[in-house]
Amino acid sequence: MGVGKSTIGRHLADLMGFEFIDTDERIESEAKCSIQEIFASQGEASFRKLEQQLVREMDQWSNHVISTGGGLVTFEDNLEKLKSYAFIVCLWASPATIYDRISRQSHRPLLQTEDPLSTITKLLDQRKQAYQSADLMINTEVRPMRQITQIIIRSFRAAKNRTRHSMGSPRVNAQAKIGPSSPAKPSNQ
Repeated sequence: MGVGKSTIGRHLADLMGFEFIDTDERIESEAKCSIQEIFASQGEASFRKLEQQLVREMDQWSNHVISTGGGLVTFEDNLEKLKSYAFIVCLWASPATIYDRISRQSHRPLLQTEDPLSTITKLLDQRKQAYQSADLMINTEVRPMRQITQIIIRSFRAAKNRTRHSMGSPRVNAQAKIGPSSPAKPSNQ
């Protein structure tokens, strides 16, 4: 939410020759309605089940950059499944920066509150542990997109090489999952 997942993800996919998939867009396309409409008519639990089904499908994909919604990695065993076949990247920014970037958007159902900044802060805190499980965390407040994508590519290739050397034949799908924001654990990136 507001950290550049879609923009950076699309650029990364172009550079790597991968397909870009945004899980929210995919769910909307398959459900034939918006995320807001799913939340309003069926509730958050139904939306999370749709995300979980998509995570199970992703195991069969390769050569994808996948941008997920912020809550996807915090429900059920989604993160564990993703980590079994994908390189997980968490793009992060401070709550104030996120709020500034998305304050004029109305399509975020979890932020339809009296105090969206407080809600962002609470969501980040609740999701902190899951976000910190990423293979790579990158602050998007201070770096240009080109630098961010180069860091991700280098880290992805290094992880892929480590897997090859430690296991003989790799079981790493060529995927980079661009995850949600969290200022909780800044990496050296």
